[in-house]
Amino acid sequence: MKKKFSLLMAVLMLAMLLSACGGDTGSKGNGDGGVGGGSSAPADSSAPADSGSSDNSGASAVAEDTNTVAVGAVVIARDDVPEDDIYAFTSAIFENISTITEQHAKGGELDLTFASSVTSVPYHPGAAKYFQEKGIDVAAVKEGAGSGDSKALTFGTGGESGTYYAFGGVLSSFVSNNTGVSVTAVTSGGSKANIEDLSAGDVQLGFVQSDVMSYAYNGERLFDAKVENFSVVAALYMEQVQIVTTNPDIKSVADLAGKSVSIGDRGSGVWFNAVDVLGAYDIDPDSGISPVFQGFGDSAESLKDKKIDAAFVVAGAPTTAIVDLATSGPVYLVSLDEEHTNALLESSPYYSAYTIPAGTY
Repeated sequence: MKKKFSLLMAVLMLAMLLSACGGDTGSKGNGDGGVGGGSSAPADSSAPADSGSSDNSGASAVAEDTNTVAVGAVVIARDDVPEDDIYAFTSAIFENISTITEQHAKGGELDLTFASSVTSVPYHPGAAKYFQEKGIDVAAVKEGAGSGDSKALTFGTGGESGTYYAFGGVLSSFVSNNTGVSVTAVTSGGSKANIEDLSAGDVQLGFVQSDVMSYAYNGERLFDAKVENFSVVAALYMEQVQIVTTNPDIKSVADLAGKSVSIGDRGSGVWFNAVDVLGAYDIDPDSGISPVFQGFGDSAESLKDKKIDAAFVVAGAPTTAIVDLATSGPVYLVSLDEEHTNALLESSPYYSAYTIPAGTY
């Protein structure tokens, strides 16, 4: 009887031991599945999932509201372009905003009030005539402009990775296909180059940042002498100062100190924008950072290859170079805080505070 009892107890102990082992195995086996996912996930195979989530949050960091400053994107024309040609160019665009928006999202930002709001440089008579027909008087009209002979117009835009080139191409094609004016968009070195090319007669139309346009007309900063043989066609949209990085630890402009940062070609409009923004944070662009002088496309490649930590891009968001960069991994935009934004606006009134809305990238 004792032997039977002992044998029974041994069987029971073995069963309990096997049951205990089986239970642990089952718990570990279910860890990735349902119940175990919460506590065991950080320790094992859900780490890649967390990493993927982090990548998504990286991309969504760009999709959060980003506070920055902006300047206007303005189309200018040589004074000797005929009044009728500029009238046709302006009316074709603003009478067909919905159609143009279907071809490029920037069309959705076109607005007559904003288009006619420039005060630092007079308007071309052809553009002023159109706005007047719409009941809007511009601040000033360029005397003596608009009396040249008609010819095919060349439109200086920007680099292939920027908004100027893409949107300028849409506008040029639309005007050419729907009016008697032929317009061809060409790549260029951007605002300063467009003003120089326009002054030399190499182009008849050009995209410019509003601040660079003002520098040229007054012979300041970028320009040693006044350039005055052009006038305004229209302000089209706002260009945001976008500070782009692939490093999530760079959360403010102050974090750029000591980092390798692309700030545009030396003496370019982007360079002056970077100087202004960095200066608001008391960061010297030559000694406070390791400056790299690159355009949008090269900056995006350098960010992708981890050769630089951040880049200044001044263009209408979304910008092709940043969109392309975002396809290779998470990207982030750096916000300016309110205190430093206000200081910048006070010292440089040609800027406007601007929020790049969530979902832009």
